[in-house]
Amino acid sequence: MARRTFHKMHGLGNDFVIFDAREQPLGVDEVVARSVADRRTGIGCDQLILLEPSSQADLKMRIWNHDGIEVESCGNASRCVVALTHAKSIETGGGLVTGMEHGSDIEVAMGEPRFEWDQVPMSYAMSTNPVPMAWGKLEHPVALSVGNPHLVFFVEETDSIELDELGPRIEHDPVFPERINVNLAEVRPDGIRLRTWERGSGLTRACGTGACATAVAAILTRRVQTPVKVTMPGGALTIDWAPGQPIRMRGGATYVFQGQIDLEAFA
Repeated sequence: MARRTFHKMHGLGNDFVIFDAREQPLGVDEVVARSVADRRTGIGCDQLILLEPSSQADLKMRIWNHDGIEVESCGNASRCVVALTHAKSIETGGGLVTGMEHGSDIEVAMGEPRFEWDQVPMSYAMSTNPVPMAWGKLEHPVALSVGNPHLVFFVEETDSIELDELGPRIEHDPVFPERINVNLAEVRPDGIRLRTWERGSGLTRACGTGACATAVAAILTRRVQTPVKVTMPGGALTIDWAPGQPIRMRGGATYVFQGQIDLEAFA
């Protein structure tokens, strides 16, 4: 059997199966990604990560969500890849990410946010701050891209919203042609409390790009000052951003174990 080594890692409970294909190419498609991510019959993860050679960075990172769909960017995975490979630059579908190790913490620069409706993207022209739409109790969010698309709703109490019901409705709304990540943000004296419905994965313990998008939206609307602590069910990240600058995210990355798997069984 053709067995391949994988690494299991997580960032604040957002977990990944990482394959290093820089020297030995590896074919991954929707079926393989979904099978590996299955927590009963596969390895189990929120995202499958594939590392490939890059002509513009230390390596290229490709990302498949739990549902098998390839996506552009993942902040928690970026920190894990920096911790695993010591890469200082990573090519992603959402742009170039740079990384730096600070002891047990990893800092990554995720590029500049984009606020234009066609860059989020949305199906037709409209304001992105705020978006003139509502879904049940959730209304008038900020829409932006941080390498992947996000909506940020500021609410009084995140736990009062049934995100498991509203999340998939908003994710699949036709106004978002590439679907969208949904963030509920509660501003507190010590920072921001955040819950995220991640497209293709559902409710997650932590979403790095969600923390970045939420911090940017909060700073942009003058609800907080930079840097800001964003606390999620899995833990906290520190986000630093100013207009015209890349978003900087700092937090932990945990190595869990290494294993081998016969991927041909999933083809």
